[in-house]
Amino acid sequence: MARIFRFLRDGVVLACFFILLMLIITKLDEAADSVVRGPFYAIDGDTLSAGSERLRLNGIDAPELRQTCEDGRGMTWACGDEARRLLARLAADPGTECLGRERDRYRRLLVRCHAGTSNINAALVRQGLAIASGRYAEEQAAARRERRGLWAGQFEDPRDWRTSRGMMDDPNLLETFMDWVKQVIYWE
Repeated sequence: MARIFRFLRDGVVLACFFILLMLIITKLDEAADSVVRGPFYAIDGDTLSAGSERLRLNGIDAPELRQTCEDGRGMTWACGDEARRLLARLAADPGTECLGRERDRYRRLLVRCHAGTSNINAALVRQGLAIASGRYAEEQAAARRERRGLWAGQFEDPRDWRTSRGMMDDPNLLETFMDWVKQVIYWE
């Protein structure tokens, strides 16, 4: 009986040690993030600037500034400009901060931004003014279900819109796949 007790005790101590180790690793991993505080300027619906630093909101893709969409009645609206205006409003909070550690191919810091307890990246998707490209599937499903923003009518995927206008190279399959893998691995 004493042997079983010692075995269980040692197992519990070992499990606690591993949990503590994971907590330390998580905390060190968070400390590796760069923190950027405003004031912020919204360049478009998923890009901010803070001084000379350009920030790309991670896990979302918003319509481009000149992109238009159709509402449920077939009327055209400036969805790209509306996404930029919403981002500007959300990032205007004095307590807004963005965290990130990696950069995209344009050297923009890939970030997740918060205004207090509100996740700005998620809010853009939830309002239907950005498409989820990673973590925000629940927010996108809710926006679709409620027919908010882009989901109220017809729109062209922002990536396809950029490609069709020569604003970016045709998507490289390996690069697209690697971007997706990084988002899945590194995203909270």
